[in-house]
Amino acid sequence: MLALRSLLFLIFATLTVIPFAVMSVLILPLPLHWRYFLVIKWTALVVWGARFFCGIRWEMKGTANLPDGPCVLLSKHQSAWETMFIPSHMPREVCFVYKRELHWVPFFGWGIASLKMIHIDRGHGRGAFESVVAQGTQRLAEGRWIIMFPEGTRVPVGERRPYKQGGTRLAARIGVPVVPIAHNAGHCWPRNSFIKKPGLVTVSIGPPISSDGKSSEALMSEVERWIETEVTRLGPNRERADGPAR
Repeated sequence: MLALRSLLFLIFATLTVIPFAVMSVLILPLPLHWRYFLVIKWTALVVWGARFFCGIRWEMKGTANLPDGPCVLLSKHQSAWETMFIPSHMPREVCFVYKRELHWVPFFGWGIASLKMIHIDRGHGRGAFESVVAQGTQRLAEGRWIIMFPEGTRVPVGERRPYKQGGTRLAARIGVPVVPIAHNAGHCWPRNSFIKKPGLVTVSIGPPISSDGKSSEALMSEVERWIETEVTRLGPNRERADGPAR
């Protein structure tokens, strides 16, 4: 049964991404805000599809910690679920930092390219970070948030990998706080797994951590400590009795 439900979800996600990708090209003349609003609807649709077909429900905690100003969101990375959930469920537009080569990926890459996020051209060496700083400063000035995954790749549940300092280095350079995000999505949507499992994903947002006067290493140490402690506390996808999930 899980395999059938997962197959139906895969078909659903594949069939819906194509018209949204084509639309992302057709709506390029529209203002960025409208392009973002329309294209990000696909990620919301995928989150809904994961619930409908696979029984992956969700809840958010700590939304009051989100600042009313610029910040860099640093999230745990266990699966593809959070890459869909975060842009479609944050109160502000978010910008991913990604490799420029993704622009050439059919359909998915077209959508990203149309949203004016932050791309890295690794061929520029040291100049690549300066480009990220320039783009990031502009995006934050536009009222958007920057989202990064400090582990750099999806990490299976129960494993630990070093946190990279790119996100905290960027925050310290621009002078904005970082907001840590923990979750347990990997229990339902395991890394590189076709099978999706029903359960409750809890997304926990931590208090903003100031970057003032801190090195990127010290700042990342605070972020990693909060995220990993919270992930351990969340554990597997236990149902909660104190409020509804979606």
